[in-house]
Amino acid sequence: GWGIDVDDFLDAFSPDTLRYVLTMNMPESRDADFFWKDFQARANNELADILGNFVHRTATFAQKHFSGRVPERGSLSDRDREFLALLNSTPAAAGASLEKYRFRDAMTEIMNLARAANKYFNDNEPWKMVKEDKARCATGINLCLQAVRALAILVEPVLPFASAKLWAMLRLNGSPWEAGWLSAGAADLPPGQRLKQPAILFSKM
Repeated sequence: GWGIDVDDFLDAFSPDTLRYVLTMNMPESRDADFFWKDFQARANNELADILGNFVHRTATFAQKHFSGRVPERGSLSDRDREFLALLNSTPAAAGASLEKYRFRDAMTEIMNLARAANKYFNDNEPWKMVKEDKARCATGINLCLQAVRALAILVEPVLPFASAKLWAMLRLNGSPWEAGWLSAGAADLPPGQRLKQPAILFSKM
């Protein structure tokens, strides 16, 4: 006999957070329970720490070291090519799940891309590379920004407000929806594109 009114919920929390947690919690074929601790954990550990953290650190680094623009992409390493391959394959993989109404599976694929992007950023150690080989660092940040664009498109069905913020941060025309789902893997964010100042995408609860 207990319930949570959606209007009351949205007075305290963002709609994207609720949409995400319901997507990740709700099995499509049976009932599910809602727990506040699980809601908080997913919001903090996944939306803030994985997706939000990757976007913020990438955009902040580009602002500080590349004048707030998308840097040039140089020659690719094996790590770069592996990351680009994942970027290219994720739209089809997530889209196949969406076509079958497996929303949780689709969002898991997308969040796995965000996890891989965080790892790619860490493995490149741009805070060191910018001092040792700025051209190499530029390539890594370019690919991270390509991932931000991809994520802006891919999260839109579940996180439409965050998606719009990412699109605006990249100063892109139109909308993620108009860009087209499969274009997420194109990695065609142009060098020299000016970026907006980064903002926190998801605050910790």
